[in-house]
Amino acid sequence: MTLWLGAVLAFLGLITVARAEDDRSVARLKMVEEIERLHASVAEEAGLSPLDPSVLDAMRSVPREEFVPEEEKGAAYRNRPLPIGHGQTISQPFIVALMTDLLRLKPHHRVLEVGTGSGYQAAVLARLVAEVFTIEIVEPLGLEAARTFARLGIGNVKTRIGDGYAGWAEHAPYDAIIVTAAPEHIPAQLIEQLRPGGRLVIPVGGLDQDLRIVEKKPDGTTISTAIIPVRFVPLTRERRKPD
Repeated sequence: MTLWLGAVLAFLGLITVARAEDDRSVARLKMVEEIERLHASVAEEAGLSPLDPSVLDAMRSVPREEFVPEEEKGAAYRNRPLPIGHGQTISQPFIVALMTDLLRLKPHHRVLEVGTGSGYQAAVLARLVAEVFTIEIVEPLGLEAARTFARLGIGNVKTRIGDGYAGWAEHAPYDAIIVTAAPEHIPAQLIEQLRPGGRLVIPVGGLDQDLRIVEKKPDGTTISTAIIPVRFVPLTRERRKPD
């Protein structure tokens, strides 16, 4: 191969990469527009305020294609959940944006996520807060997510493999907690690890699930509010060894 031909092929390769990135940027913009339309359609009935612009900015900036398997990359910006292996899914973008918005995040906040999955939700949170602590019980998913964070230079996310039902007491209290799989009941440990004034956003239920906000008052009592019906995979628990 001549130097001239090699330079031409390299140039064409750069054009292809640039076009692919442009296509993904357009897809992200369209995804956010769809999120805004869906939110507007449920906002009045659910009593929701408009989505925080900072949440929408985070959704525009995080490359969702980096958090789905190779065979699903073409569908990365469609507004639907996608399989990520091991019986788990990445939530549809609308739900990611809604749950993030319901946390009422501030730049100084420290957030606990139960259910890392592929890492997409944590990556969105990382754009908005100081620290994210995320737990995944399925070891291959948790390890792959940690590699993705490192590859993308997301340095304010700390990962752990383990049972998230009990939270991560070592770093508590948290300003906000988000759970990305559905337990049948709200774990008491998560309430304990939530800072007074903080919010827990969690899907709760078996076949019939509601997305709920739990607000912790200064005196330690809580207020739980159902937002919309949802369908999440069940929250996986660590199997206890028989005595």
